[in-house]
Amino acid sequence: MKVYETQDIRNVALAGHGNSGKTSLAAGFLFAAGATNRLTRTDEGNTITDFDEEEVARKITISSAIAAIEWGKKKINLIDTPGFNIFINDTKAAMVAADSALIVVDGVAGVEVQTEKVWSFAEEFKLPRAIIINKLDRERSSFDRALESVQSVFGRTAVPIQLPLGAERDFSGVVDLVRMKTYTYPPDGDGKGKEGEIPAALADAAQKAHEALIEMVAEGNDALMEEFFDKGTLPAEHIQDGLRDAVHQMRIFPVMCASGLHNVGSDLILNFSLENFPNPAQRGAWPGALNGSEAQRAVKDSEPVSAFVFKTVADPFAGRVSYFKVVSGIVKNDANLVNARTGGGERLSHIGALFGKTIQSITELHAGDLGAVAKLKDTLTGDTLGDKASLIAYPAVKLPEPSIAYAIAAKTRQDEDRMGNAVHKILEEDQSLRFYRDPQTKEFLLAGSGQQHVEIIVSRLKRRYGVEVELHAPKIPYRETIRGRADVQGRHKKQTGGHGQFGDCWIRMEPLARGEKFAFENEVFGGAIPRNFIPAIEKGIVEAAEKGYLAGYPVVDFKVVVYDGSYHDVDSSEMSFKLAARKAFKAAMEAAKPALLEPIMNVEVHAPVEYAGDLMGDMNGRRGRISGMDTKGGTQIIKAQVPMAEMLNYQNDLTSMTQGRATYSMEFDHYDFVPSMQSDKIIAAAKAAKTGEEEEEE
Repeated sequence: MKVYETQDIRNVALAGHGNSGKTSLAAGFLFAAGATNRLTRTDEGNTITDFDEEEVARKITISSAIAAIEWGKKKINLIDTPGFNIFINDTKAAMVAADSALIVVDGVAGVEVQTEKVWSFAEEFKLPRAIIINKLDRERSSFDRALESVQSVFGRTAVPIQLPLGAERDFSGVVDLVRMKTYTYPPDGDGKGKEGEIPAALADAAQKAHEALIEMVAEGNDALMEEFFDKGTLPAEHIQDGLRDAVHQMRIFPVMCASGLHNVGSDLILNFSLENFPNPAQRGAWPGALNGSEAQRAVKDSEPVSAFVFKTVADPFAGRVSYFKVVSGIVKNDANLVNARTGGGERLSHIGALFGKTIQSITELHAGDLGAVAKLKDTLTGDTLGDKASLIAYPAVKLPEPSIAYAIAAKTRQDEDRMGNAVHKILEEDQSLRFYRDPQTKEFLLAGSGQQHVEIIVSRLKRRYGVEVELHAPKIPYRETIRGRADVQGRHKKQTGGHGQFGDCWIRMEPLARGEKFAFENEVFGGAIPRNFIPAIEKGIVEAAEKGYLAGYPVVDFKVVVYDGSYHDVDSSEMSFKLAARKAFKAAMEAAKPALLEPIMNVEVHAPVEYAGDLMGDMNGRRGRISGMDTKGGTQIIKAQVPMAEMLNYQNDLTSMTQGRATYSMEFDHYDFVPSMQSDKIIAAAKAAKTGEEEEEE
């Protein structure tokens, strides 16, 4: 791979809803550019940008991949991103490295839920973008219907710069509305269109669309507007110049036509990307922090070296591979840089340009370029590498917390020994995963964006690292508390041959506000209990609270005041008072109206508007309380508070209710009382489980 200057680089993200054909388009671009010798197909599981074993097996994009291609003596770094909701966080993490985006829309389905999601990512990162209506060769595809869908969601600034030649299986080329020429593509061709004149049957439609494009281009440019009013039209070169400015300023989002499967329109999209998308320097400076203060770094070779690591891949053979964007300066092979987070040095041996899973060796990478390097010591996703003398740190991309967790257990003792290390390697490459041990249930939990996400990680553990694990629904971390007050005595007396045991305490127990956990006060006066025994009383109550009273769950949100008692000069000890406190705790729980608490989750669902009624009815059936509703484009946003126990199978239910077109996120909010009917069942189940354990021990 040649070395390219900043002005000759384009970093373009391919993003859209799952199955809109992004990977097939990427394969078409690579074939048209001569980077591959045949048009690879997603359904064959052998494309350049879907190379992970799980992607090949499932024939979907799970993780973002990059392929650098040479086109028109310039370099385009294509970033092929996932489109399914459970992997969409990886799309957001990768789009930070892009300088523009091609939003892919299915010619049959039109704008879908994840189309809007990736559009919002592009808006967040202020990426100039264009829209590709893909799969126009499919049965029931319609450019007009898809365009109507696009404009209803994204507005009139989504304006066609192409029209299709033919429809469905007869789709064979496009009309270029800037140059007013046609480009046709023979079946099984090389992806390069043959220029021709617009057929008479399309002349009126093309002229009308051409004039609409001119109006949109001139609308934000005074000089072009004046020329348009004087002459009634604009020459092609002026339209092109105005279009480039409008795309850079995000005033216009051009709409193009394509078929990734039959490679129709690939060359025109690549030409468009070079002509109209900004190079990295034109996007402006990157914000960061330098010496504890806000700072910016221009994307220039002349600035001090800095690189942002936007993705990590855990390769079982090559080790950790870091994908980075050179923000400033020139990164050379064998460069020694400093990690802004750890302060440690990193040697970048054998840097390269990315082509799917292959790293093509290169001597240096200029500002704005994307590259990869293997085996950095302590660098992770979101880290900044730079020159020690001017060490700037760029902010990491913020991703939402995982929405679902599963208990994970190793199948064998050998798997158990290797599981932790293998999981942590996968955590390095997937920032939307969490792995932790629940202190109450003692289970190891693996949390991800959805059931399929977690299942893929389990499959990856087996394929890559030979670790077999089992998944099951996690135990609900219930809590116990009290609703009333109690005033009780705890007395422990035991006489043995030598010293006896004696401890006696009086306590008051009362509820605290939710979330205040536990409070302990000593109001003993006159030496009724020596001060050195008071900590033992508190410890006895804390230990008893951890084991619970109703169903073995920790007791929370209560206050204990010890105010009286008695002791024996010889027989009293810390252990005696700890045991007395446990008895007092049990007696107090009996009298203080004990109750179960359950975790309540904040749930946010994004779904097409037509499913809103069914989803709200389902939420009510899950004991949920709707807290808010909003509509954005064709998407309904439903916010609710729902008990965690009712959400364990929600992913599957949501998929079946909406044909996989909805997404949701969930996070813990607070604890609340369990209704008596559910509470009785939970307590009965806990007692039955305890009885079973005791019988097994016997």
